[in-house]
Amino acid sequence: MCGRYTLADGPTDEEFSWICETIQKNNPAALIPTGEIAPSLQAPVLTAPDTPALLTWGYPGAYGKGLLINARAETAESKPTFRQSVARQRCAVPCTGFFEWDRNKSKYLFTLPGQPLFYMAGLYALFAGEARFVILTTAANDSVADIHHRMPVILNG
Repeated sequence: MCGRYTLADGPTDEEFSWICETIQKNNPAALIPTGEIAPSLQAPVLTAPDTPALLTWGYPGAYGKGLLINARAETAESKPTFRQSVARQRCAVPCTGFFEWDRNKSKYLFTLPGQPLFYMAGLYALFAGEARFVILTTAANDSVADIHHRMPVILNG
């Protein structure tokens, strides 16, 4: 579920422009990625309270193997890996769309009509001094369910 998402090249959204400008003001060397965002890449997120930052997508997996890129919203609070993040370190992940794959490994892009930018719910934490995030997932709604049984939690407003 949600193994890739997009940030369109040059979104004209004022809020996304503010996110990019704020990140670059705090770190002039920062490169804001656009296009397809994959796990292990740095990407902009809003940490509380509305603080833009570049974080790496994925918590380190158990025993240093792989990455945990998603957390089930229904069970994250009960998992030791995510418990503290649920309580204190939530974030919003800006995107212009997210991808899901069907059983035949065909890739589908989902966007919100009329909304060039929207936010997925996420969690973040520090690992060896590096800020990292995961995306919260939930059961798919009607528009996604035919393709995949899970989808990112989409934040309203």
